[in-house]
Amino acid sequence: MPSLGIDWATHWFTPWRGPGERIAQMHGQGIALHEALAREPSAPLQFVAQDELPAGEAYEAFILRTNRCPTRDNLHDFFNALVWLKFPLAKRRLNALHGDQLRAVGCGGEGTTRGPVRDAMTVFDENGALLHAPALIWQALVARDWQRLFIDLRPLWAETRIVLFGHALLEKMALPRKEITAHVWCADAPASAGDDDAWLAAQLTHARLAEKPFTPLPLSGVPGWHPGNSDISFYDDRLVFRPAGRQNQMTTVRPEALRP
Repeated sequence: MPSLGIDWATHWFTPWRGPGERIAQMHGQGIALHEALAREPSAPLQFVAQDELPAGEAYEAFILRTNRCPTRDNLHDFFNALVWLKFPLAKRRLNALHGDQLRAVGCGGEGTTRGPVRDAMTVFDENGALLHAPALIWQALVARDWQRLFIDLRPLWAETRIVLFGHALLEKMALPRKEITAHVWCADAPASAGDDDAWLAAQLTHARLAEKPFTPLPLSGVPGWHPGNSDISFYDDRLVFRPAGRQNQMTTVRPEALRP
């Protein structure tokens, strides 16, 4: 399971290496994932077996009510737990917002009707990433000007910092493919990695999420993240590097995020 197929030396897994390797090693020794996680002194909540989630109760509602996180022995839940360890404030904020949404419709069950804010929360929780980058990078990304973003502005990528947040995204990157795309938060994330959690938690509001403040970034295009992307023709694949169109109009970006 988690001990297999993870190259902790890659750009995208380096921030997760410490607890990730430690927990994966325990699991590889036959310890259940939730029990291995219980040995992490910094865990912000209790990880428990999946069968502790009562039938019919929404996963997010259960976490909010009990401060316990149902955890299966699979890669998806392994990365979800790592995100809880690294981003406890942001994950708690997302959980509280889910609770608000559930109460708003008067239901805490799995069949609860979803709205645009809850959909946006889920998209970011599963597939989101933070990008700290110069304004010129953001401008080209939002415009989906891939040639300018990855070729003309290539030297500027040395000034960027990407941290994957979505646990489904992290799971996919265990077996990286060219087409994997992150929903990158379109805002000026903090330059210091130590500030990411508090910054993101403060950004997570109903109003901000309703704006869908993220834009797609094909991760294979990032310099150093794919062995083939030093060749200009790499970006000619329109199935991965899609031109601007109707979908692009759905991305909302605050003007201050794009100022040089």
